[in-house]
Amino acid sequence: MALPYTHYYKLSFSALNLKKSGSLHSHPICCVQCNSDVSSSPFTEKHSLKRYQRDHWVYNSNNQELLSLNSDDRAASCSVPSDSDSIRLNDIALQLPELRKLLEVLKHKRENCGGHVPKNGPGNVFLVGTGPGDPDLLTLKAVKVIKKADLLLYDRLVSNAVLDLVGPDARLLYVGKTAGYHSRTQEEIHELLLSFAEAGANVVRLKGGDPLVFGRGGEEMDFLQQQGIQVKVIPGITAASGISAELGIPLTHRGVATSVRFLTGHSRKGGTDPLFVAENAADPDSTLVVYMGLSTLPSLAQKLIHHGLPQDTPAAAVERGTTPQQRTVFAELEDLADKIKTAELVSPTLIIIGKVVALSPFWPQSSIEASCLVEA
Repeated sequence: MALPYTHYYKLSFSALNLKKSGSLHSHPICCVQCNSDVSSSPFTEKHSLKRYQRDHWVYNSNNQELLSLNSDDRAASCSVPSDSDSIRLNDIALQLPELRKLLEVLKHKRENCGGHVPKNGPGNVFLVGTGPGDPDLLTLKAVKVIKKADLLLYDRLVSNAVLDLVGPDARLLYVGKTAGYHSRTQEEIHELLLSFAEAGANVVRLKGGDPLVFGRGGEEMDFLQQQGIQVKVIPGITAASGISAELGIPLTHRGVATSVRFLTGHSRKGGTDPLFVAENAADPDSTLVVYMGLSTLPSLAQKLIHHGLPQDTPAAAVERGTTPQQRTVFAELEDLADKIKTAELVSPTLIIIGKVVALSPFWPQSSIEASCLVEA
């Protein structure tokens, strides 16, 4: 049977056959050993046991026993390559046979059962924002679409509580990314969406927050539309809105902050100092919200202060916001990076910088500073 994917997946699959000493093992792995930090996360971490249990359908029968073992037994049973790219390619090799089967089932269903999809027409693709983590923040429309999906491709920052809402007959597939490990390249995600849409499937692409705010949803929408696939976007509550509301921080406030600006802490090609916008962002009358900025905050803070933002500007860093595992650090801008390091915050952490942070009831001097700000 021919591969159902175009050149991106052919490249990935052929790469598995390259015989590089030490780069790949003869038997693909199923996962790696879980640890306590992974198991306590409200999100899908890259090699968590929950991920493999949730996506068990896509792994062949030879690996089902491994999925039911505890972490110690699985550690002894799995052969783990030393580099992340080998792990990724092995994972794809395990999944391809079942993905092919599902494609054939969906094509057969479309051709023989009719339904809402024309016999030779594509299925539906929905880009769905799931908010910052709390399932109660989902829109009603998002819940309806999630429950009717045939296949859901979900990111790392789609919370476990949201994934629990998926219908019993749907198939879940993890395509998340984290620093140093991408389970799928962006091009491979494009091809998965296209392949299943062309098979007539009802495909849902789940993204944390809002799909069009630092979620690469625009790229996926553009790719699919160029292939003749209609894409429907269901917005979600972006982390800036959801987390600031959780802390009682108004992103704008009359007389305190006249605008809000969203920044990304990552550059397109990586690096430690992508925040070249600091000169224009150093506005004391604006609120800055930094996504994915944990590693680059020290540099950003220095640049903002250098370009005129007061060093005592109130700031907050929020780890895993709106989930039961939420942790928050409040500090003045010049001290925030050190406080984050002391607290050992991990990704995802959202950073909010601006005078409005002092309006939060959780700010250490909130009652005094809030009244002073409003009077000013």
